[in-house]
Amino acid sequence: MGFGRRLPEFITGSSSNKFTVTAAAAFIVLSLVLIATVCSPISYLPLKFALSGTKPPEQTCESREQRSSYLKHRSPELPPYLLSKLQEYERRHRRCGPLSESFNTTSPLGTHNDFSDGGDCKFVVYTPSQGLGNRILGLTSTFLFALLTDRVLLVDFSADMDELFCEPFPNSTWLLPGNFPFRSDFYGGWFRDVYSYGKLLENSPSPSSSSPWNSTLLQIFLDDKYSEYDKLFFKDENQGFLEKIPWLVLISDGYFIPCLFQMQTFRSELEKLFPNNKSTVFHQLGNYLLAPSNQAWSLITKFYDAHLAKAEQRIGIQIRVFDPQATPTPVVMKQILSCTETRRILPRSRQSNETSKVYQASHEETQQSYKSSHNMKAWADMYLLSMSDVLVTSGMSTFGYVAAGIGGVRPWIVTFPDPKDHPDVPGWAAVCERAVNVEPCFHFPPWFAYPDEQGTASGGAGLVNRCEDVPWGLKLVDGLNKTEL
Repeated sequence: MGFGRRLPEFITGSSSNKFTVTAAAAFIVLSLVLIATVCSPISYLPLKFALSGTKPPEQTCESREQRSSYLKHRSPELPPYLLSKLQEYERRHRRCGPLSESFNTTSPLGTHNDFSDGGDCKFVVYTPSQGLGNRILGLTSTFLFALLTDRVLLVDFSADMDELFCEPFPNSTWLLPGNFPFRSDFYGGWFRDVYSYGKLLENSPSPSSSSPWNSTLLQIFLDDKYSEYDKLFFKDENQGFLEKIPWLVLISDGYFIPCLFQMQTFRSELEKLFPNNKSTVFHQLGNYLLAPSNQAWSLITKFYDAHLAKAEQRIGIQIRVFDPQATPTPVVMKQILSCTETRRILPRSRQSNETSKVYQASHEETQQSYKSSHNMKAWADMYLLSMSDVLVTSGMSTFGYVAAGIGGVRPWIVTFPDPKDHPDVPGWAAVCERAVNVEPCFHFPPWFAYPDEQGTASGGAGLVNRCEDVPWGLKLVDGLNKTEL
């Protein structure tokens, strides 16, 4: 967590044509600066993700109907097999989900907490962790796991998230019922001790007749603090047992999809789901799953229509300061501006005939992950950034990952290398490089998932490599080798 501080104002330009960058009340931890270069109206490209014309049960989702008019970058069409799997999933969710007749018999509600074996319905309950960017990446990863294992995704949203998104699945809900047994205990130590798969492996390395191995509910703990035993979830030999468990409660704060691609258990199915381009997995799944709620969409469109609609080019700048002592705020701002100038993102000449304007949607200053109004503004900021033509983000920031992934915009990433790892780089000097694709980085993969010296993960068939901004992290790179990063 950073501390709220006001950022300085930078002004350059002549009296006849002044270019102003103002960040007087930007975030320290989460920030948004949108720069609009005004010349002439732009033409929008269509973007379609709706799989059916059926409306969600509670209301019309305005963003799902209107966002094609706002998103600049054309998204590749969904591969036919992925489309069919999503349609199959929607049918399964209607048949097994909380609004179905079968849910009362396959869930423990009203049965004295005795979890049913579920029949042909299996579930994974996503439990969020950390900030909103982390939660969105964990949620999308869990949804892909549900697709791969024929499970129904339910979400354990608290009050700070329950108004951010439209219901994604027609004629059903993905919300876990409020009276679900143990719901208030998912984060508790005792629940993890009793139901964690990692604890189970630690205490009893092989299946036996003991009750934990016969459980119908297990917790999968994939938070950044997960143990070496928790990480064994990503081992192929353990998926056979988990397949038999009807109820999984999964806690995650990261984008663990790169590790799913490394597993032999899922590889052939993933090749069919994403046959041509592994670098748009989050873009495709995130846009299908995460449509802004009507309340969020109102914030987004009002700001966009007022300030950005007439711009010929929109430049989004997202800033996060992780350690104000190691990288003071003025230094970060200077390096961000240096990146935009040296990469010719912003005009370098003061004699330019272009008119540039700077807008900032929200002024939260610090991260407040468990406050609903903050998360609403953060989600709106992410989506506004995703509408950019050019995007500059902070290294390691999941906030930036989501914006780039939703919009399909390859960002310029500004990172501050550790002097111990880069003695040739002057102190406080930043690196500004273009991301190889729009895929997020998984910050904390298990040790056995790392690439070899040639840069290729042995289990990933050349599809996984180290991240540009997080050397210890992994991302999907669509077969690129290490030198290409």
